[in-house]
Amino acid sequence: MKLSPRDATGYFAKPDPGKTGLLIWGADAMRVALKRQEVLAALLGPAAEEEMRLARMTGAALRKDPAMLLDALKATGFFPGPRAAFVEEANDTVTPVILSALSEWQPGDAQVIVTAGALKPTSKLRKAFETHPNAYAAGIYDDPPTRAEIEQTLRAAGMPLPQGAVMAVLSDLAQALDPGDFRQTVEKITLYKLGDDTPLTETDILACAPTSTEAAVDDVLMVVADARAHDIGPVMQKLMAQGVTPVSLCIGAMRHFRSLHRAACDTTGRPTIFGPNRDKMLAQSRRWGPARLETALTVLTDTDLALRSAGQHAPAMALVERAFIRLAMLGAR
Repeated sequence: MKLSPRDATGYFAKPDPGKTGLLIWGADAMRVALKRQEVLAALLGPAAEEEMRLARMTGAALRKDPAMLLDALKATGFFPGPRAAFVEEANDTVTPVILSALSEWQPGDAQVIVTAGALKPTSKLRKAFETHPNAYAAGIYDDPPTRAEIEQTLRAAGMPLPQGAVMAVLSDLAQALDPGDFRQTVEKITLYKLGDDTPLTETDILACAPTSTEAAVDDVLMVVADARAHDIGPVMQKLMAQGVTPVSLCIGAMRHFRSLHRAACDTTGRPTIFGPNRDKMLAQSRRWGPARLETALTVLTDTDLALRSAGQHAPAMALVERAFIRLAMLGAR
């Protein structure tokens, strides 16, 4: 059966131990891994590894030893409690093996938990779980986390749910960070507030939240977005001396200008920009406007492709510096 994104959030928090299995697939490996961790923890409890109630295997290992999965399903555990056989990095090449295990599954057997990358609707593995009467398939997409997912992360960390503007700031932070970084930030906030019974504030969040890039990289990005082309050269030389790579600069610039573009296109009155440079970036987004920011993102995308091209012979740092100068000149128009 196919789980919708809304239903999947509830199921991951409270999976059914009587089901045959679950397939979690998606292009973002981190998002898939976090959901898999949540499901296994809710299904098996915290001591599953120590009590040998969880069998782990990769798709590659399963191809070499197809009997591995069925053996894990039927094995008798030394400790009471639900069991699971977890197959990671699966694809259509192991579908026959997984289908065989699903057909052999009986109540009392270990549950089959499978993770995979992006799967097309025609994928045999995806169809196997979506059409199975006692198994689920859930796709994990790169959409911003819903409020329910944010609240689930807060509950998992043992943090009381904040209200009003503080919850809005956390929601903005969840959209600005990768899922793993957001979860780590929530755990950091929980430790920061340990023994402190006062309500969570925006200042508390700011004290724990990471910036999108290293401070040194932020320096040059602020220079570029402020259209100060004449200052780019000296800052780039400083970054080169510190060992900053061209790829990290390009990635940081993409994140910065995407944040500006989101803010420029925002119609809610609460742009999703977070961090110590928030006010400056809001001013930059208004000054650039959506059209010029889209042009800037095109320039950065072309630069990123050039950096990753096998046939590229120009110095990588020179490519990035040239792109930054072009952006600064674009912002000055």
